[in-house]
Amino acid sequence: MNKLELEKIKKKAIEEHIPIIMDDTLEVISKRLKELRPKRILEIGTAVGYSAICFSEFLSENGVIDTIERDDERIKEAKENIKKAEVSDKINIYEGDAVEILPTLNKKYDVVFIDAAKGKYTFFLNEALRMLAENGIIFADNILYKGYVMSDYNKHKQRTAVTNLRKYIKETTENPNLETEILEVGDGLAISKLNI
Repeated sequence: MNKLELEKIKKKAIEEHIPIIMDDTLEVISKRLKELRPKRILEIGTAVGYSAICFSEFLSENGVIDTIERDDERIKEAKENIKKAEVSDKINIYEGDAVEILPTLNKKYDVVFIDAAKGKYTFFLNEALRMLAENGIIFADNILYKGYVMSDYNKHKQRTAVTNLRKYIKETTENPNLETEILEVGDGLAISKLNI
C-alpha cells in the first residue's frame, strides 16, 4: 500500500468535507483487524475509498474487501484512489444502493463495516448477520451520531436516523448471539462480535 497516497487522499477528503473514518475510530478498528487478519471484509458505504484502503493492509493473504457505494462521483473518486494507493487487487466496488445490492450477496464475511445511511442501519445489520462468518465482527460507525442518540434529542430533521440508530443499539445489545460494546471514539463505534 502506498502510504504517501493515502495521506493525500485523507487530506483532500478533509478539505472537501467528505466524511471519512476518524483517526481514533480507525485506530480501534485497525487493532482488531490486525489480530483477526480477515479473509473477507464487507464495507457498506465506500465514500472515496479511504477506509477500505486503510483496512486492506490487515487482510490475510489473498484477502478481499467488497465495498458498496451509490454516489457516482464518489465511486469515480474511490476507483482512482484505490488505484493510486496500489490496492486495486484487494478491493471490489459494488456500484448501487446497498439496500438493493446486499440481498443479492451470499458470501461469508469475517468483518462487516457499516458506514452509510443512518436510517438504514437496522436493515444493514440484518443483512450483515446473515453473511457474518463464525466469530465475525460488525463495526458500525457514527453510532452515537453527534451525541443525539444518547440524549433526548427529538428534532424532526434527524429523527429517523436517531430512531434507527437507537434501534440498532437495542438489537445488537439484546441479541444473545452477539457481544456488543459501544465506544465513544469518533462519532461513536459499535463493535458486535458473533459468538456462535
